[in-house]
Amino acid sequence: MQVTLDVPEQLGLDYTLPELAKQIKLYAALAMFQVGKISAGFACEFAGVDRYRFYEECAKHKIPVIHYEPGELEAELEYLCNS
Repeated sequence: MQVTLDVPEQLGLDYTLPELAKQIKLYAALAMFQVGKISAGFACEFAGVDRYRFYEECAKHKIPVIHYEPGELEAELEYLCNS
């Protein structure tokens, strides 16, 4: 699938067209990952970046990469401390 996007010149973005396309794909991957629509692996593939770069971007945008259900972290820590 292909998406066409009109970007006004007034935005003054300092990117070449290929750089802008790559940046938009990265932001889209981050947003879809954040809301749980895609996995981290697929987000990396979609954005064309390795996992390290993707996690770096997640940290930069304060997007958690590990999602614990309420109480799950405490249970895991208790298990580890009692092992």
